[in-house]
This record gives sequence, structure tokens and C-alpha cells, in this order.
Amino acid sequence: MTQTISLLARLIDTLAPRSCTMCGGRLSITEEVICACCNHQLPRTGYSKSAYDNKLVRLFWGRIPIEKGTAFFFYKAHSNTSRLIYQLKYGHHPEIGECLGRIVAAELAQEAFFDEITAVVPVPLARQRERERGYNQSREIARGISAETGLPVLDKVIERISFHGSQTQKGRWERNENVEKAFRLLDASPLNNQHILLIDDVITSGATLVAAAKEVLKGENTKVSVLSLGFANNE
Repeated sequence: MTQTISLLARLIDTLAPRSCTMCGGRLSITEEVICACCNHQLPRTGYSKSAYDNKLVRLFWGRIPIEKGTAFFFYKAHSNTSRLIYQLKYGHHPEIGECLGRIVAAELAQEAFFDEITAVVPVPLARQRERERGYNQSREIARGISAETGLPVLDKVIERISFHGSQTQKGRWERNENVEKAFRLLDASPLNNQHILLIDDVITSGATLVAAAKEVLKGENTKVSVLSLGFANNE
């Protein structure tokens, strides 16, 4: 049976070859979304080695009580990493999120990053935006992390109730104001006595995660950590 599946996969790959999201090169049968070379060249932050004190975590100090945090790679506009995020968010490729979620989880597990974390919560999109896109990229990332770690995904505990345009071209204080009251708690009971890992695609100012975390922290005895694919380390 395994041999049959392998032969079928090879046939499909021959007839409809898949390409790397970053470089456009052909993927081998064992590769998903990005090739091994591009994966190796991703500018990893390494923050999981010092998850309780790093540049990303310091964004949140004095804003929310945060346990730990990390991002997979440094994000830079008009780079290969921006192409990866763009295809995930706007290219109708939710599989990129799930695949990268699994890759991230496998690597961070080696640093014991998921120790003490009990559930993951993807940052929700506004309903209109999710309908337009067809999926929530943060939920896809969370699914990949869940598949690798076994942590449950809680995606019905908070909702996004407002959206006032993209955060991309806004300054730090504008971002804060744009999302300050953008989320609403739906059900605190699944959050009680949990250590929640909030998942987002890219962190820039941290404003979105701060707003979402404030709602999550309304749970009883709830702790929060954060994880994103990219960190726009440009401020």
C-alpha cells in the first residue's frame, strides 16, 4: 500500500510539479511549500533559546503580563520572507500556514518551548475579511502546530469585532489605536487555568496581540505566551 501511494505521488508530481513558494524552484516529492535550501536560508530569530527575554517579548512588557514568546524568522518587506507571508495571506494558499506551523513546532519542541503551554488560540480575523479570504491564516498556522504538538486549538473563545484597514502602512501609535478594542471575549470557560499560546502570522508593533491577549487574560488564572511566523524587526 505504501509503495502504491509513493508511486501515485511520484506520478502526480511528474504531471503537476509543485514549486517552492520562495524561490519558485521545483519541490522534491519529500518537500512541502518551501524547498530545503530556502528553509535553511530563512533568517531564523533564535528567540526560542531565550523565550522569556528577547526583543520580541520586550515589546509586550508593561502592556500585558506575558510569559514567553518567539517568532520563526525575521520578516522584511520585499524579501523572500515577505513573499512567503503574502502567498499565505493573499495567494489563496492556506496549506502554507499549516505546513509552516508543523515546521515551526518541530523545531521549537527541541527547545522545550511548548512546555507548560496547554492550548493555542489563533488571532481571529474580522468575519468580512475571513469571508473574502476564505480562511484565517493564523488558524492554519495553529492547526499545523496542533498537529505536531497535540495541543488543542481554541478558536471560539474570542472574536474580532472591528477592522479599520491593514496595519502595514501605519505607525506604532496608529496601530495601537486601530486594534485597541478590536476583539471581544466570547467564552472564558475554556481559558480558565490555561497557559494559552496566541498565534499570529507577523508581529510588528505587537498591538494586535496586545489587544487579543487582554481578552484572553479575562479567563480565570490564565497565562499568555505568543508565537508568530515573522517578526518585523524594524523599529
